[in-house]
Amino acid sequence: MAKAFDVIVIGGGPAGYVAAIRCAQLGMNTAVVDEFVYKDGEPSLGGTCLNVGCIPSKALLDSSEQYHKVSHQLEAHGIKAKEVELDVKAMIARKDRVVKDLTGGIAQLFKANKVEWLKGHGRLLEGKQVEVSPTSGKGKAQVYQAEYVIIATGSKPIDIDAAPLDGDKIVNSDGALEFTEVPKRLGIIGAGVIGLEMGSVWSRLGSKVTLLEAQDTFLPPVDPRVAKTAQKEFERQGLDIRFGARVTNAKAAKNVTVHYEDKDGKQSMQVDKLIVCVGRRPNTSNLFSEDSNLLLDERGLVNVDEHCRTNLPGVFAIGDVVRGPMLAHKGSEEGIMVAELIAGKPGHMNYDTVPWVIYTHPEIAWVGRTEAQLKSAGVPFTSGTFNFAATGRARAMEEKAGMVKIIAHAETDRILGVHMVGPQASELIAEAVVAMEFHASSEDLGRIIHAHPTLSEAMHEAALSVSKRAIHKAN
Repeated sequence: MAKAFDVIVIGGGPAGYVAAIRCAQLGMNTAVVDEFVYKDGEPSLGGTCLNVGCIPSKALLDSSEQYHKVSHQLEAHGIKAKEVELDVKAMIARKDRVVKDLTGGIAQLFKANKVEWLKGHGRLLEGKQVEVSPTSGKGKAQVYQAEYVIIATGSKPIDIDAAPLDGDKIVNSDGALEFTEVPKRLGIIGAGVIGLEMGSVWSRLGSKVTLLEAQDTFLPPVDPRVAKTAQKEFERQGLDIRFGARVTNAKAAKNVTVHYEDKDGKQSMQVDKLIVCVGRRPNTSNLFSEDSNLLLDERGLVNVDEHCRTNLPGVFAIGDVVRGPMLAHKGSEEGIMVAELIAGKPGHMNYDTVPWVIYTHPEIAWVGRTEAQLKSAGVPFTSGTFNFAATGRARAMEEKAGMVKIIAHAETDRILGVHMVGPQASELIAEAVVAMEFHASSEDLGRIIHAHPTLSEAMHEAALSVSKRAIHKAN
């Protein structure tokens, strides 16, 4: 007879492992099926985010920023550093240690919460059974029974036929984290979040980076003024972003020859390495048997309702494998919501206040709606902005680029969106999320005392600017 669990979670990334821990906290006998194997050949929890995504990329972003500061920015502070050396292998090794520490921490949390880790590939069968096959291909598959199943298999990079990966000169975002030397010329297909972050890492370390973006506009989901400010800064830093550039062929030999077409016709360029960053797709490969009757939508995502219920009773799906933004924190909160719903509690998820962050320098962050979205919906609004250059803290930090923009309802003054580009935007956006969760108005935010001198004063002044009351700005 198959071993039974109250809950089986398929996938051990930020959505899956958080859901499992919360289920265990609520008294349910819980197991997680996960097949990820790290580059050292060892099974590793944390999914894409912790192993080859959010965490390692941020580790390299931070390392490259430190190197760039020492090499190019500290002189403004009166600090002169000579003969600065770069050890890429040591940088990659540090990144690996960060990953191992965090993924190992999840394993310890599983032990503490009595969550069982079933190593292998999980597949949903009829009747809420889950088949677990060894990732090595050796040994027999085991079948487990569950009262509830949570699918959290995440996403994977999209490949394109025009630029076939070879694991050396043409790689995806995973491979971009493993370079052991700085490529003199780096090409990136896609100027979205991942492309910009990877481009920033290697540009700071000395690469001449060219990004080929098929769309004609820069970061379409971002507020246009924020995007324009960011684009100006990235180009000032040396990133060569080419728009309307559709790659038709890329071939690796001694170097990589990339052919593309833009408004001026057929073009080509030579690079030492090429990174393909054209987006991600849901990881549903061999996820379920045909007789399970799990329903996917037209985009290949698992079809769910507002509470992440699938068409199958007792089966839920969360994270990148369902509709909505492919963000780790969104998946984690869905995991908590589902765990609490299974336990009979009022699980809740507010999709209107999911923050977005791009970890470039300056950082880009936003929450809520843009002016374009509000105009399309016929919602009356007003807005206020404030530049970081007008704050004492940003000046003292030599971080003058960027601004904060707050959009509020024209009649009720309720905050509808906050958009920013600048230093530590990834941290500052949390204040906006909290304000919106409590249905704050721009006046509420403007009346809150912010410490001086801090970067958060830009948020304060932007809120005041909505009603033309900013103190350090000519309204």
